[in-house]
Amino acid sequence: MSSPSMGTNVEQQRGVRPGRVPLGPLLRVILTLTMVVGLVAALHVYLGVRLVSDSGLAQPWAGLGWAVLGLGFASIPAAMASTRMRHSWVEQVLHWGGMLWMGAFGLLLPATVFADVVGWGWRLVGSAPEAGVLARDKALAVVGLVVPAMLFAFRTARAPARVERVTVPVKGLGPGLSGMKVVQISDIHIGPTLDRSFMQRVVDQVNALKPDVVAVTGDLVDGNVSRLRDEVAPLAGLRAPLGVYYVTGNHEYYHGGAAWAAEVARLGLTVLLNAHRVVERGGSRLTVAGVTDLEGGRMDPSHACRPDVALAGAPAEVPRLLLAHQPRAAVLAKGLGVDLQLSGHTHGGQMFPFMAFVKLQQPVIQGLATIAGVRVYTNRGTGYWGPPLRLGPSPEITELTLVSA
Repeated sequence: MSSPSMGTNVEQQRGVRPGRVPLGPLLRVILTLTMVVGLVAALHVYLGVRLVSDSGLAQPWAGLGWAVLGLGFASIPAAMASTRMRHSWVEQVLHWGGMLWMGAFGLLLPATVFADVVGWGWRLVGSAPEAGVLARDKALAVVGLVVPAMLFAFRTARAPARVERVTVPVKGLGPGLSGMKVVQISDIHIGPTLDRSFMQRVVDQVNALKPDVVAVTGDLVDGNVSRLRDEVAPLAGLRAPLGVYYVTGNHEYYHGGAAWAAEVARLGLTVLLNAHRVVERGGSRLTVAGVTDLEGGRMDPSHACRPDVALAGAPAEVPRLLLAHQPRAAVLAKGLGVDLQLSGHTHGGQMFPFMAFVKLQQPVIQGLATIAGVRVYTNRGTGYWGPPLRLGPSPEITELTLVSA
């Protein structure tokens, strides 16, 4: 065994002062951040050239256009930094402003790229108008498309969640449980732009469906317990005779996964950290199991996602319902006799056209599908993350009726 002094000498020989982060990882973080900031800045310049300079705007409108883009670029890191601030109107203005601009930037960029591609194609066929006129028309078309899209996406994101009703046949489900209603909510993301009133509205919607079981499949919050305890308090009002169950999502682990598991348990929900319960009605039984998120083990080794542990000791002849935040967790559940997995995480893509990128990370975006032999229902998310916008997929509360196959 090395003595403390020997350890210190080794650190000094490697050029690392005791108690300090090694220079190598710190440099990698700085380099990555620099590259990301540089890329985002370059894309803002691209928008400025295409939408402001090339369109021939006269002063002071050209200066105003560049100023908007500059302030928009600065608002994104300001919004990120605001999450470390004490709750105040300044913090709210910074966060709302940055998140709205992030959404606007996410729509302006693909719209401008598309307009450029169309313009190049138009010139190739030889029927395009004069270059200055074409640039102005493209800029007007992009802005004319993005502004109403932003308004529509904001209204969709902030509106009450749509109830999706799905009937799922389950082999071996006894008559006492056939017809039971499992109501799923997921990816609520209570945080700077979604507060206690939003949480209460979701709880009221769920309770109005009179569920037998409620499943909360992760990403409940975007912040730590001390900051958001009061905002998530309405969660304690969820009611279901066969239980209200919760599993962690990746965002809980960014803000203290174990602390959030303890807080949700304090509110009266059954927290399933690689564990299960057996519910019974009319002599029929169903195993309800839940796993920690796939990111959990990276943040906390004791929270590694283990469907095998969650189902250890579960009765063999009883149907199995698994709650797992990410759809791809089904790969780990292969061969464990899971009849249905409930997941979220994808938000259904949240904003067109970015749902195409979700498929690079998850095998399914929304709805009922089969992954690695396991039937998985993927909820589009009841809230939203980041920009308060949803362009395409609306927020969802799922009512799944389980029937005997």
